[in-house]
Amino acid sequence: MGWVSGIYPDEIIPGSTLMAELKIMVLPGDGIGPEVVEEAVRVLGDIGDRYGHEFALNYGLIGGAAIEAEGAALSGFTLQACRRSDAVLLGAVGDPKYDNPAQNIRPEDGLLALRRELGLFANLRPVKVYPQLVDYTRFKPEVIDRVDFVFIRELTGGLYFGKPKRRWETTRGRRAVDSMVYSEQEIKRIIRVGFELARKRRKHLISVDKANVLCSSRLWRQIAEEVKPDYPDVTLEHLLVDACAMKIILEPRYFDVVVTENMFGDILTDEASVLAGSLGMLPSASLAGVPGNIPTFGLYEPVHGSAPTIAGKNMANPIATMLTVGMMLRYSFGLTLEARAIEEAVQQVLAQGYRTSDIMDSGLKCVGTSEMGKLVRQALK
Repeated sequence: MGWVSGIYPDEIIPGSTLMAELKIMVLPGDGIGPEVVEEAVRVLGDIGDRYGHEFALNYGLIGGAAIEAEGAALSGFTLQACRRSDAVLLGAVGDPKYDNPAQNIRPEDGLLALRRELGLFANLRPVKVYPQLVDYTRFKPEVIDRVDFVFIRELTGGLYFGKPKRRWETTRGRRAVDSMVYSEQEIKRIIRVGFELARKRRKHLISVDKANVLCSSRLWRQIAEEVKPDYPDVTLEHLLVDACAMKIILEPRYFDVVVTENMFGDILTDEASVLAGSLGMLPSASLAGVPGNIPTFGLYEPVHGSAPTIAGKNMANPIATMLTVGMMLRYSFGLTLEARAIEEAVQQVLAQGYRTSDIMDSGLKCVGTSEMGKLVRQALK
């Protein structure tokens, strides 16, 4: 396989310098990001060798690493390099040194800017409980066995981007405001993503809102009903966000495809992550188009954060990032067979009893980040 590599940091991935067809921008980010991305990139290389694909990799900085080196959480140069790519692979952003609320610049600013500037409006987060982990989680096996659903979170609207958004002082004290704003077009396009994905799965779409309280949610529900006739083969159900939060824990097998607005999706997907046993098992994709329309530009990142307390200790679980590469192959490049090969390799390693510390259980074999990556690559071969 031919690689065209950038440099990050002081490292060049060896191989051919032939120009490749599939251009991938790699942003390792902060904390454990570089460690898990390194293992995922190696898996990508093995996929290329096995199936005869060539990938062009270019490396850049984001988050705290970018602030330190470039003075911004996302430089204009890196943003332009992302725009010239077919897909972006990101590790994690976040650094405790920027946790002070008074900070004017934060690592997360880079991620929000990427989503906004690249038009990444649809965040897909699959929640799948592997059979080998059913007995590991805090749930009864009969509750989470065979759980397999997908969250679709609207990513560029709502409270995180709405205006006015400001903070000020008055004679009576400090005040702040955030606005939950959605347009008809924003709602319609994310609802269609939900219907399209549900049509390819079990044909059950749940739209989550707070229509009993919020005007934006009532518009959301109305538009979902208006789109519904275009998909007569899909069952549409509405759930209030609080009811959905309870049902995720009490009856997670009920769900197939869930679509919701930005903040609700942020909270609910983190709640759902506990079903899989660890954030280190959950991939995600942020897309600029409808899944199934190939090519679709996307930003691919594991759900977990930068986990600074274990960074550099060879403890992080790289599985989420490797599965994220699988999502990239499937949604941006249409390489379904290759994506499935990664998923099956992960399942094979878990079946052999290997675990990183976050999913470790008695009687199993605990391995580090690099060891887990090596095992998955061996399973691929």
